[in-house]
Amino acid sequence: MHAIQTVLHNFDSISLDEMDRVKLMNRVDTKFAFSFRELLGFLPQLVADYFVLEINGIRTPRYESLYFDDDALSFYNDHHNGRMNRFKVRIRNYVDSSLYFLEIKRKSKGRTDKKRISVTNFDSNFESEQIEFLKMQLENKLGGKDQSTLKPNLWNSFHRITLVNKTETERLTLDFDLNFHWGEHEKTFPQLVIAELKQEQINRNSSFFRLMKQNHVRPYRLSKYCIGAIEMYKHKSIKYNRFKEKLNKLKTINAHAE
Repeated sequence: MHAIQTVLHNFDSISLDEMDRVKLMNRVDTKFAFSFRELLGFLPQLVADYFVLEINGIRTPRYESLYFDDDALSFYNDHHNGRMNRFKVRIRNYVDSSLYFLEIKRKSKGRTDKKRISVTNFDSNFESEQIEFLKMQLENKLGGKDQSTLKPNLWNSFHRITLVNKTETERLTLDFDLNFHWGEHEKTFPQLVIAELKQEQINRNSSFFRLMKQNHVRPYRLSKYCIGAIEMYKHKSIKYNRFKEKLNKLKTINAHAE
């Protein structure tokens, strides 16, 4: 962690309030995967073009997420089956900000739309306001079932670097030290970095996009929820043949960087 803090010290900082201009709750996401070692090499090349988010003096804040799905893992399977209109539901704790949100991410026609409401903790016994929020946002996705069919099914935690483009409406998140656990099962990826470039429209002239191209790092589609669900439920014969090659690549990146 010391090495990353040293590199991040060279960035100009930005606060949460100042970051309002790039909320990008409706956006296009482009993901990349590479090693922590590569991240240390990439970051100095981004100093001139990006601010780094700083919260209470911290530039690598910690995030915790509790994901929800039904017994059939409908949200996971929609992603695996390539469904164009799909959802993820989670409570996320922005640890260093002491904030909790119930969040719903909807992917439709290549765009991500995120809605959220404030909650007080990871309590899965939803209150009436939260139930109404779920019903409205999920559009009866669960076949008309009551939203109580959703239940917690995966914990995830990681550290995040958030970079904000100084001139474009663009935000870049760099997640590392990933951990997934549920019950007796746990999987960590200590050397893997998942980068997500969030833009109003795809702009391949972005500094980060160009940096990835120069280093032959291709865009990569696989959500953290799906990675965790596979690792936590593959003992129950969860279907993941469509993701197998991608998951093996992530494991290779993680293993070769150690």
